[in-house]
Amino acid sequence: MAKEYRKEMIESEILRLVNTNISNLRDPRIQDKLISATRVELSKDKSYADIYVSVLNGDLDEVIEILTKAKGFFRSLISRNIRMYKIPEIRFHKDKGIEESIKIHKLLNEIKGETDE
Repeated sequence: MAKEYRKEMIESEILRLVNTNISNLRDPRIQDKLISATRVELSKDKSYADIYVSVLNGDLDEVIEILTKAKGFFRSLISRNIRMYKIPEIRFHKDKGIEESIKIHKLLNEIKGETDE
């Protein structure tokens, strides 16, 4: 019970750190993009942190590549702000949840438009 609570606290703190510091990256390719880390999943042994990212106005693959190159920045940020025995290896992944919800919303609107006619 206590271990699960600690894991959730670490995940939420990593999520907060990543979201507040994405804008500190100096890569000009992501300066005008709205990037958001949506969730963090920490492995049971806390050696890996899977961070799911979504982008509203840009290429998600390119953003994942840029963030992957900057994972050392995020690891050092985590090490300075969270007391942990071992700092997790960071892996960035696409979060397609927002894209999928937009698709579903469009489909529902199309269905609603067909039934109104």
